[in-house]
Amino acid sequence: MQTYPKKRIDIMVEAPLMQRVLNLLDQQGVSGYTVLSALAGRGQDGAWHRDGVVGRAGALVMVICILDEARVDEVLEPLFKLVSRQIGIVTVSDVQVIRPTHFT
Repeated sequence: MQTYPKKRIDIMVEAPLMQRVLNLLDQQGVSGYTVLSALAGRGQDGAWHRDGVVGRAGALVMVICILDEARVDEVLEPLFKLVSRQIGIVTVSDVQVIRPTHFT
């Protein structure tokens, strides 16, 4: 089966920032994304988990989008401005997809 190279951007931010990230992706014309709730993990400050977190403050979400490599910089630049002073991380990785027209 033929596959096509794309880039995957993972954006982990605190839940209250999620809608601003999604609005930015919409403004940039990203064709789709998925949002997942982060339940637990380990980072620079040690282990963390969602247990005992009340409301959205302190909760983390992961926004995942896949797009053409040529569009990565135009999406990352405003995204960096938005999340640079917030809790979270952004990663970019290579992926292969089987339906390239779904990810622009």
